[in-house]
Amino acid sequence: MSDTTAGAFAFDGARAPVSDLGDDWLRHVGDRFAFPHFSAGTLADFRFRMRVARVRDTVSLRLRGATPARTAGPPCRDEEFVRLWIVRSGAVVLGGAREDSLHTVPAGGFLIRHAEPLAHFRFPPGTTADVVILPADALLPLLGGRAVTGSARTAELRLLATHAEMVRRTLPELTPAGVDTAATVLIELARTVVRGAADPADPRLEPTLVRTAKDLARRRLTDPGLTPAALAGDLNVSLRTLQRAFAATGESIMGYVRDQRLAEARAALTAATGRLGVAEAAARYQFADGSHFTRAFKRRYGRTPGDDARQPSE
Repeated sequence: MSDTTAGAFAFDGARAPVSDLGDDWLRHVGDRFAFPHFSAGTLADFRFRMRVARVRDTVSLRLRGATPARTAGPPCRDEEFVRLWIVRSGAVVLGGAREDSLHTVPAGGFLIRHAEPLAHFRFPPGTTADVVILPADALLPLLGGRAVTGSARTAELRLLATHAEMVRRTLPELTPAGVDTAATVLIELARTVVRGAADPADPRLEPTLVRTAKDLARRRLTDPGLTPAALAGDLNVSLRTLQRAFAATGESIMGYVRDQRLAEARAALTAATGRLGVAEAAARYQFADGSHFTRAFKRRYGRTPGDDARQPSE
């Protein structure tokens, strides 16, 4: 398969035999990217879900395992790649060429290193992780022989993980030029992980920067400290850089936050159980007062929050 090849698939071990995973991997990813040799015990009860995407000479996947997993058999020959592991829950134990050369990546952590012969890995049930496979020639000048580890909550990891997830979900819609850009940005974001800082002047990062900022904002809608400056600080970029990225989409940061707060407040006003009153919703979602909330709500929805609050629950 050529470096311009793109492919994506999803797998659910509760619905399909594990042999389908191997077939899908070869069909959509190709044999250039090694598929692990799993232990017999792992294959006997393989309750995993995966979403996988290949763009050019990169692969990214999200795996969720209800059962434990362990590799077995001969090493996978992966010397031409660098692997990045981002562990969301559970843990991943990675082996090197020797059984005693182990790295444990805990929940909330990451590890990026030259893949070398991938001798073995294992993880317990309940593990969720992202794996990104990248061309070694693009990363080794920065990595050298190091294994770089750290927190998955850094701005660089958030940007990379957001971009990888976006690619996995939208790959079928990308044009050939979009595929090239997706791969280039993924590699550049991996470089920022190794360096520990993103290049805020790189316009290619703007869509990922906006999406990541939106993800962070949605988690903090009830937080009075949610400001453009706070989001920029979380992402380790200047406020001007974040404002410029949003402007490129025709949005403003606080305009997006306001719309999301209004949507959440409206849902709270009409909830089947535990619904809020107008004043409570205004306070929870950080509107200055009920009048301000009512004016913003009416501009957005053409009706007052009281109109929605009086509707019978479904």
